[in-house]
Amino acid sequence: MTQTYPISAATPTVAPRPDRAHDILQCDRDALNAIFSPQTVAVIGASEKHNSVGRSLLWNLIRSPFGGTVFPVNPKRRNILGVRAYADIAAVPEPVDLAVIATPAPTVPGIIAQCADAGVKGAIVISAGFKETGEAGIALEREILNEARRGKMRVIGPNCLGVMSPLSGLNATFANTTARPGNVGFISQSGALCTAVLDWSLQDNVGFSAFISIGSMLDVGWGDLIYHLGDDPATQSIVIYMESIGDARAFLSAAREVALTKPIVVLKAGRTEVAAQAAASHTGTLAGSDDVLDAAFRRCGVLRVHRIEDLFNMAEILAKQPRPRGKRLTVLTNAGGPGVLATDSTITSGGQLATLAPETLEKLDTFLPPNWSHSNPIDILGDADSDRYAKALKVAATDPNSDGLLVILTPQAMTDPTQTAKKIAQTIAELQPELEHKPILASWMGGADVAAGEAILNDAQIYTFPYPDSAARAFNLMWQYSKNLRSLYETPTLARDVASSNRERDIADRIIGAVRRRGCTLLSEWESKQVLEAYGIPTVTTHLATTEEEAIAAADAIGYPVVLKLHSETITHKTDVGGVQLNLPDAEAAREAYRTIQAAVPPQDFAGVTVQPMVKLDGYELILGSSIDPQFGPVLLFGTGGQLVEIFKDRALGLPPLNTTLARRMMKRTQIYSALTGVRGRSAVDLAALEQLLVRFSQLVVERPEIREIDINPLLASADGLLALDGRIILHEPEVDPLPRPAIRPYPSQYVSSWTMSDETPAIVRPIRPEDEPLVVKFHETLSEESVYFRYFHLMKLQARISHDRLTRICFIDYDREIALVAETHDPQTDESEILGICRLSRLAGTREAEFGMLVNDRFQGRGVGTQLLRQLLEVARQEQLTLVRAEILSDNRAMQHLCEKLGFQLARSGCEVMARYEL
Repeated sequence: MTQTYPISAATPTVAPRPDRAHDILQCDRDALNAIFSPQTVAVIGASEKHNSVGRSLLWNLIRSPFGGTVFPVNPKRRNILGVRAYADIAAVPEPVDLAVIATPAPTVPGIIAQCADAGVKGAIVISAGFKETGEAGIALEREILNEARRGKMRVIGPNCLGVMSPLSGLNATFANTTARPGNVGFISQSGALCTAVLDWSLQDNVGFSAFISIGSMLDVGWGDLIYHLGDDPATQSIVIYMESIGDARAFLSAAREVALTKPIVVLKAGRTEVAAQAAASHTGTLAGSDDVLDAAFRRCGVLRVHRIEDLFNMAEILAKQPRPRGKRLTVLTNAGGPGVLATDSTITSGGQLATLAPETLEKLDTFLPPNWSHSNPIDILGDADSDRYAKALKVAATDPNSDGLLVILTPQAMTDPTQTAKKIAQTIAELQPELEHKPILASWMGGADVAAGEAILNDAQIYTFPYPDSAARAFNLMWQYSKNLRSLYETPTLARDVASSNRERDIADRIIGAVRRRGCTLLSEWESKQVLEAYGIPTVTTHLATTEEEAIAAADAIGYPVVLKLHSETITHKTDVGGVQLNLPDAEAAREAYRTIQAAVPPQDFAGVTVQPMVKLDGYELILGSSIDPQFGPVLLFGTGGQLVEIFKDRALGLPPLNTTLARRMMKRTQIYSALTGVRGRSAVDLAALEQLLVRFSQLVVERPEIREIDINPLLASADGLLALDGRIILHEPEVDPLPRPAIRPYPSQYVSSWTMSDETPAIVRPIRPEDEPLVVKFHETLSEESVYFRYFHLMKLQARISHDRLTRICFIDYDREIALVAETHDPQTDESEILGICRLSRLAGTREAEFGMLVNDRFQGRGVGTQLLRQLLEVARQEQLTLVRAEILSDNRAMQHLCEKLGFQLARSGCEVMARYEL
C-alpha cells in the first residue's frame, strides 16, 4: 500500500504499515484476484462429452480443493458430472467471481456481455479462432474487449490452456494433471509448451506458485501478470516463455519495478527471421528485431536465456543464491578434466577465472598435497576426502578476488559424495554472512552414486548441476543479470541543458512544418542539421547554394578546401549517387564538382548543393541514429560510422530516453569504445561530452515523434570535440496516426512549474528524476527522527534510510506507474539546490485510482510547501486521467486532515484512521 508522508514532524498520517519503498504488496487491491483466488467459478461450455475441453475444465475444478463453488453453464443440460447446471450466467444463484469460457469463438462476445451484466469480475477464454485467424477474429476480439471494459472485467486469453494456482488448489485448465505447489510463477504464451513443462516439472519435482497460459493477450498481458506475481508473497521468481511482446510499455514498466525484488527470466522464441515469422503467424502479431528485444530486456533488468533448461535453472538459482558482484569464478574440483571443462565454459560465455590472492595460495599450501594445482581451478586431487573439501572451500570462499564458487565432485575411491555434501553444506552455513554476495554452485557428477549428496546440497539451497560446464554457464548468466540490474540504478550525472526550450521546439516545428507543406517526408541535409543544432548537437558549418555562383561564393567565404554535397528533397544516400565531392582545393574545382553532382541525378532530384569546410578526419567516425521498431517504437543506435557502417556492424542499441549512465552503458557495448578511451598514443575523446550528446539526441527523438528515421553519420569524435558532419531525417507519412511512442515514458517535463513560497522564496515544483539521488540524500539528512519514524514507522539509522538501495525506489521511478513531485529551491550564490518536499502519486495496478504520500523538510513546514505539492499533484492526476486519489490519515493528524479538506478531499473515519478521497 502506498504510504502517506507527514507534513509535520509531530503528526503522523498513516497507521504503521510496511514501507512502500521496499514493499510492493497490494494483494487486497489486485484486480486479478478474481481470476487467481475466486470463491465462485462458472464453467460456460461445460460438457459430459469425453475428451472435450468443457468436460476437462469442469472435472479439474471439481476435483481441485480450491475452496470455492463451481457452477456448470450449459443450456442443454440440467446436470453435468453430477453437478446442477444452469442455462446461462444470469441463472447462476450466486455472484460469480470467475467465468471460464469454452464455447465456439462467435458466441464468446455475447457470453462476455452476459457476464458483464451479471457482475462477473474475471474471465478466462479458452476458445480459439480469434486474431490468429485474420480480420474476422480480430473483430470478435474487439467486441469482447468492449464488453469486458463495460463491465470492468479482466480477461485472460483467448486461445489459452487456462490458469492454475497450485498453492490454493485451483486448476482452471484442461490439462491432464495439476502442477505441484512451489515458489516459481510461470507464464507461457504457448499452451502446448505449458503441458510439456508441466510433465517435466512433475518428473523433476519443480513446484509453482502460479501456472498461467496467457494466450493471445486480448486484455491481461505481461505487465498485468508481472505486477500480480510481483505482489504475490508466495512467488520468489518469475519465468516467462514469450512469443510476442504485446504492450511493450506495460511489460517494461512492470518488469523494471518487479525485477528489483524478484528475478524475471524470459525465454523468447523467434530469434531467427524464420522463427520470428512462425511466431507471428501463430500469435497474429508482428515480430520486431531480436536485437531490439535484447536491448529492451537489458533496460528493464530481465534475464534472457536461450534454452528451456536455463529458464528454470536460473529461476531457481536466482531465488536461492545471492547475485554475484562480478564475473570472477573460483572452481574447486577433485579432478582436472571437469575443471578444464568448467574453465572453457566460463571463458567462452563471457566470464573469467578468479586469480587466487597470495594469502589464499599460502593457506591452501598448509594442508593440500604438494602436487595440488597451485592455481584456479583448485584441483585438490582425486584422493580428497570430505574434510579436505571443507577446508579448501573455507579458504577459497573468503578469497577477495573471487565473486563466486563452483564445487565439482567426481566419484572416486577416497571421495564420499554424500559425506562431502554434508560437509560442504555445513561449511557454507558457517561462512555466512561472508558469502552475502558470493553464490555457491555445485556439480556432483554421476548418477545414482551422487543422488543422495545432490539432495543434501539442494536442501541447503545450493543448486547442483550434473555437468560443470552447465554450472559455469549459469554463473555467467547470474553475473550478467546482476550487472545489468545494478547498472540500471547507477545514479547518473545531470546532463546539461537537456530539456529543450520553447525556442528549440519552435525551430524544429518551423523546419518540419515547411517540409510537410512541400508534401515531403525527407528533410534535406541542411534542414536536418538545423534540427540537430536546435537540440545542441554541434554540426559542421553548412551553406545552401542553388546555383554555381552561389556555391563558389559560399566556398570563397568558408575558405578552401571545401566539400560539396547534393541538396535533394528525394535522395537520402548522397554517396551512392555520386552526390559528395570532397577536398576541393579552389573555385575551379568547386565549379566542376557542382556540375558533376548536377549531372549525376535527374533534374527533379536536384535542388542545389550544400557547401561545407573540408574537415580533417583526425578522429573516429561514429554513427548515431534512431529508427522505429514495430514493438518498441523509437530505438537508438550508436557505433562505428562512416561508409562501411553496414560492413563492420559495430553498434549497440538502446531505448530512449537516455540519461548519462545509460548513454555510457550503450557506448561500452561497442568495439569502438576502447579506441575512444585513447589507444596507441592518441588522446581520449571527451566521453562525458559524448554522453551528453547522446542524451540530447535521445531527447530529440522522444520529443519529435513525427521522425521515422534520423541518423548522424559520420559523427566525428576526437580530442578536439564532437562534430556532426552529415545528418539525415525522414518523417512519418502524414496519414500515420497515432505516431509511435517510446516504449519507456520520458521525463514528464509538462509538469514542471515555478512557484513562490509564502516568504517570497522562489521555488520550482517538478517531477523527480534519477539524478536527484544526492539531493534526496541531503533531504533525508534534514529530517528529525520523529519525521523519519512517522514516515517509515520505525527508527532507522541514517545510513539505512539514505542507502542507494532505498533511494532507487524513490528516485528511479516509472512515470507510467507513479509520479513524484519535488519542491526545489536554488541558491544562485552557491549554485546549490535543495529539496523542500516530496509528494508521490502511485497508481494502483489495473485501475485508474492512485494513492498519494507526502514528506516535507522539517525546516520548511508551515510555509505552504505541502499545500502547493498536493495541489499540483491533483492537477497531475487530472492530466493522467485518474478517477480517484486517496490516502489514509491517522485520526489525530489534524493538520493533514485540514489540508485535505481545504483542497476538496472527502474525509470519512474508519477505526483509528481517516480515509481521504478525492474524485476527479
